[in-house]
Parts: sequence; C-alpha cells; structure tokens
Amino acid sequence: MKGLVEEIQRRKTFAIISHPDAGKTTLTEKLLLYGGQIQMAGSVKARRNQQKATSDWMELEKQRGISVTSTVLQFEYEGYVLNLLDTPGHNDFSADTYRTLTAADSAVMLIDNAKGVETQTKKLFAVCRQRGIPIFTFINKMDHPGIGPLPLLTEVEDVLGIRSVPVNWPIGQGDEFRGVLDRHTRQVHLFEKTAHGATKAATTVLDLDDPELITLLGEKLYDQLQEDIELLDIAGEELDMDRVLRGELTPVFFGSAITNFGVEPFLKRFLQMAPGPTPRPTDKGEMATDAPFSGFVFKIQANMDPNHRDRIAFMRIVSGKFEKDMDAVHTRTGKKLRLSRPQRLFAQSRETVEEAYAGDIIGLSNVGAFLLGDTLVAEGKQVFNEVPHFMAETFVLLRSLDIGRLKHFEKGVSQLCEEGLVDLYWDKRSQSRDPILGAVGRLQFDVVQFRLEVEYGVRTVAEPLSFEIFRWIEGDWDSVKGVYWAQYGRPVEDDHGNLGVLLQNERSMNFLLANNKGLTFLERRPGT
Repeated sequence: MKGLVEEIQRRKTFAIISHPDAGKTTLTEKLLLYGGQIQMAGSVKARRNQQKATSDWMELEKQRGISVTSTVLQFEYEGYVLNLLDTPGHNDFSADTYRTLTAADSAVMLIDNAKGVETQTKKLFAVCRQRGIPIFTFINKMDHPGIGPLPLLTEVEDVLGIRSVPVNWPIGQGDEFRGVLDRHTRQVHLFEKTAHGATKAATTVLDLDDPELITLLGEKLYDQLQEDIELLDIAGEELDMDRVLRGELTPVFFGSAITNFGVEPFLKRFLQMAPGPTPRPTDKGEMATDAPFSGFVFKIQANMDPNHRDRIAFMRIVSGKFEKDMDAVHTRTGKKLRLSRPQRLFAQSRETVEEAYAGDIIGLSNVGAFLLGDTLVAEGKQVFNEVPHFMAETFVLLRSLDIGRLKHFEKGVSQLCEEGLVDLYWDKRSQSRDPILGAVGRLQFDVVQFRLEVEYGVRTVAEPLSFEIFRWIEGDWDSVKGVYWAQYGRPVEDDHGNLGVLLQNERSMNFLLANNKGLTFLERRPGT
C-alpha cells in the first residue's frame, strides 16, 4: 500500500499544445499505444479502413478531422500515472485550451519539422510562460523534408525567446530519417519501418562507438552525426533541470509520431524529467499537495454520453486524497456536497473512481451544481483563482427551426453554454426568447449548432450580429433606461442575470460613456 506522498509523486499531468496539423492527436494516440491503452493507433483524419482517433470522440471531430474540445486521458506507464490533456489546436477553441492548461503541471509543445514555430504555437507558448508551466518540445515529422534540426532550434530561441537543449538528436530527415541519438547515454536508436500505426516501432540500439554503426548508417549520415555531436557538445546548452522547471529552458526531442520513430525514447525521458504536482496558490495562502483534499473545476462537458444527457465537471485535484462519496465544501455556495459517482475519464469512456490523488483529474456528475472555476475543499474555505474568463469577440442570434421542439432547444442551449465556451445573453428590449451567443471564435457557433442537432434533435440558424465587444454594466436596468443606445449598443442580460451590453467597437463604447454620465462598463462580472 503506497503512502499519500508516494502516490502523488507518481502523477504526471501534462497538456500537449500545437498549431493545427502539427500531429498533436497522432502523438497522443501513439503515447496511448505505448501505454498499453490501445492496440492500434487511430488517425484523426479518418479513412475508410482506419480506426478513428480515440481522443477525438465527438461526432463533429470525427467528420472534420479536427479536435474541437479538450480530452482527458489517464493511463499508467512504467510505474507512473499519466493524466494527459489533449487540447484543440484551432484558434477558435483557444479559450478551452487556456482553461485546460490551468490543470497541467507541464506542457509538451509539438512543432512541425517542415513549418517550424507557427501562430497558435506562439499564443499557447505565451500562456504557458505566463503561468510558469515547464515546456518540453517534440519536433515532429522528421520523416518529412523540413527546416532541419539546427535551424529549428534557432527559430525556437529567436521566435519564442526560450533557450533550448536537445535531449536526443535526429539522424537524417525525410526519407533518410533513420533514428535518434540519446545524448546522455550516447546510444543510437535506429528504427525500422512497420505497418502504418499497427505496432510500436522496431528498434535497434547501438553504442555510438559501435563499428557496426557506420555500416548501418552509411558514411554520409555517420559523418554528419559526428559533426553535429561535436558542435552540440562545444556550443550547445547544458541540461539544467532547475532552469527547465522555471520555464527558462526547453528540452527538445525529435521524432515522427506517425511512424512511431522516437516516441518511446521521448516518453521515457519525459517522465523522468517532467514535474509532478506542486503547491498552488489560494486566496488564503499556498495549498500543499499533501494537505487535505482540495480541487477546482476547469471544464464542464455536456452529453459525453448522449444516451443519458449527462454533464460532467472536470476537476483537477490539487491536494490530498479523494475518496468516493466523501463530503466536501463547495466554497462558492458554502454548501457541503457529497461527491458521489466520481468517474475516471478516458476520452468518452469512463469508470467509477474509488480514490484519486493530487495531480489526478476526475469527472463529477454535474446536475447544475458546478460552474467553471468552482473550488471544492475537505476543510476550510480556500478558493483557487485558476480558471480565467474570456470575453466574447463575435456574436450571433440563434433561432430554432423546429417550433415543436422549443423545450429541447432551450435545454440544449442552456447545457452547452454551461460548458463555458459560448456565452449566453438575452436581449433586454426584445419580446423574443431567441438567445444571443457570444464566442471567442466563430467556429464555436458551428459546434453548438451541430451538437444541438445531433444531441438534442434541434435544427437552428445563426444570424451574425455586428458587435465586437461585450461589457457588463454597473447598476440595474432602471438606472440605464434613459440611455439612448441607437446603433452603438444593445443592452442584454447574461445567463447569471447580470446586466450587460453588446457594443459595435471601441469607438461606440467611448461614445456611450462620454454621452451618458454615470454609465460604467465592467470587464469582469459584478461580484467576481
């Protein structure tokens, strides 16, 4: 029976971040393959005779070949318990990704060998740096022609402003990609091509000074490897784990997720290097990992099981031990809740959790009890302020095309908006109950409409609105009845009953403020 501290130290909770199409979901599948969770790695770009990706469980993801929601995958590998957070790469879903990063202790940054550091990678890297999350870099698609390892390292340092240190080094690229050198052990891992995605990569391991290596690589690749090693040993950075954990240095690995080349060496070294759970700040001081149970809700997902119309609150355990049916204080309401039916999640699959520890992520059945950012504690009234709110930047008026299914429409809109990716508003001056939706990216509306039709049987039409900004209003409806909004703004009520306004742009906002003394706009919900 392992003790509390030992169990916590076994946990590795990390997110994978990248620009779309860098191979993030493919790498996730291969990590699951090596972790023994699946027998064949699926492809997110589903083909007729291929298994579809395990981590992309929503029907829309399967159809479009993109990840549009964060997924939690927990599995064990060589004595470690891994909580892997697979996040969307598309910019329109960045709010979900940013919130998911609050639950991670480290991040794997995936970079395409051919494309280098791309736009979304820069944004996600900036969030990780702001949060102080250690970053490990995996340069993918080395089996394709690309920029090459040395220029890529330079680009990472110049564009992202972080120093890099190669933990392994590629031997060739494109059709000549043969394997990687582990710089610490000075062992060469040569890979053999196998049936696509079906098995783990076959590997031959040789010492760097083994005479057979010249024969297997050929003189050209062997000489290039020797030159690269000499250059790295003389001019390269030293691997300093203190700098890595402070976010000042990123360890770099090379490989090809699609062929499995380099995936297992990366996984083994990453687990040795990645940090486990660490103390987190609350409004009453730091919460140690071995303190009594505490956690926070960073994501809410509706209809993970469409047959039961369920809602799951994803909770990151920050401290202590969680046990099924335990009581905990819900600090937002002050109520004590019994945490029954906790679930361990693996994409769409789940099983009942009897116990879990700091670093783990579990699902709690949510019947409206939880909101994004809620804190649960076994003792005290501490609050974690980990989960950010993102202001919507694009808006639509959503109408149901199925008049006879208005109850389903209203229920579906309410439940999907509870997930926090789309904001819900009601026009204060309209008799219609057609909701206004706000989102960070317009593709979110497509997801809502798709899910309303598939999960609730309701067809809808989304009418774009010419607003770019939302602000809450200080005061009540009576205090702003005299405001002449004209085309500059539309007063609304959010789904918590707070007064707000949709504004066309910054100029409209400034005009309304200048011509209505006493009118005050807020960027945070009143009372938060």
